[in-house]
Amino acid sequence: MDGVTHQGYESFYLHYNFPPFSTGEARMKFNVSRREIGHGNLAQRALKKMIPAENPYTVRIVSDILESNGSSSMATVCAGTLALMDAGVKIQKPVSGIAMGLISDEKDPSNYAVLSDILGDEDHLGDMDFKICGTTDGITACQMDIKVQGLSYEILDKALNQAKEGRLHILEKIIDTITEPRVQLKPQTPKIVVLKVPKSTIGGIIGPGGKIIQELQASTETNISIEEVDNIGVVEILGTDQEKIDLAVEQIKSIAFMPEIGAIYKGKVKSIMPYGAFVGISSNTDGLVHISELAWERVENVEDVLKEGDAIEVKLIAIDERSGKLKLSRKVLLPKPEKQIK
Repeated sequence: MDGVTHQGYESFYLHYNFPPFSTGEARMKFNVSRREIGHGNLAQRALKKMIPAENPYTVRIVSDILESNGSSSMATVCAGTLALMDAGVKIQKPVSGIAMGLISDEKDPSNYAVLSDILGDEDHLGDMDFKICGTTDGITACQMDIKVQGLSYEILDKALNQAKEGRLHILEKIIDTITEPRVQLKPQTPKIVVLKVPKSTIGGIIGPGGKIIQELQASTETNISIEEVDNIGVVEILGTDQEKIDLAVEQIKSIAFMPEIGAIYKGKVKSIMPYGAFVGISSNTDGLVHISELAWERVENVEDVLKEGDAIEVKLIAIDERSGKLKLSRKVLLPKPEKQIK
């Protein structure tokens, strides 16, 4: 952003195009109109508050107005909400907008009518154009143009409550169409996944001379960058193929694996010993399932229960403070048999 009073960056912006033919005018278009700047800014403010701070993307919405006989800026807000949810942007809540109008009697201030969703004639001949945008929780942006000296509190109160009813009605129609943002981005969309890993694992992910990270990028066809922020490794994975991105995430998590006590893991039996079985719960992390943790009943021989190569679920019950060895249990995930009464 390079303006007269501000220079910086914007990660969310909205282009509102209002060509002359949208209102039946036949003239050339040489520059951006006052209407496009003002209405576009209103729609951008209404939607921007719902973009989560952790959203890694730069988002651009383009609203092309093909015909207008009402509040096209409020249509832009509603269509923008649908577009964001359809694109998979995790907006906090859907936003709708409605334009309120006013017809009043100059001689008798108590004689007035508040109009909802005004048409072009009602905007031109009326006394107010009050655009209100918001979610089910409240207002995110508003803008008012009036042609009278002022508004009474009574009129303002009625306009806001009437607008709330209209906004909620429109939100119901939006939710009927798409209830929440898409879980998966569309196939052609560039995707970014951000992982946070322990600082101590950054070297393992990069590898000697960058060997590991380069091989990972080549095999998954992704771009991977890693940096240290506040003693935490922040890994960014960029690509378009979701399956290959998921594969990259899986491999990075296995390298930066940090076991948690109480967590359940799907593992593979790597070796059998007389006292238990060693189970791999990640590519470079093993733990011991002691013979007493194989089953609730007494086990005399480990191979009666498990064989090498078996896939099993285990729970991490302890980590040895001195050696760092993992103690796993299989039996805690099995139904506990009731005690038999002799």
